[in-house]
Amino acid sequence: MTVLSGCQTMPKVDWEARVGNFTYDQAVTELGPPDKKADLKDGTIVADWLTIPSRVVRTGGPVFYGTYRQGPVYNDIYSTPEQFLRLTFGPDSKLKLWKKVVK
Repeated sequence: MTVLSGCQTMPKVDWEARVGNFTYDQAVTELGPPDKKADLKDGTIVADWLTIPSRVVRTGGPVFYGTYRQGPVYNDIYSTPEQFLRLTFGPDSKLKLWKKVVK
């Protein structure tokens, strides 16, 4: 029996090789429904899939006075940006453009 653990990541894909022949329906089948989608008047579809969610990062740690713990003291608290895969499909539903987007 094999046990896998860890974060789910998107598989490594050669998106450039998919331009012109990968369809929106194939993207939804492979990646699931997009997190955001825009249908443009000319039939173009622009869709974003979340690849790396934002997370809160804290630096620092607990402070001790003698043998007593004074609780956590954090030097910095900040959020990392979300990362998305943006795929643009033409009116024929085939992939025209792809890029990574950081928000």
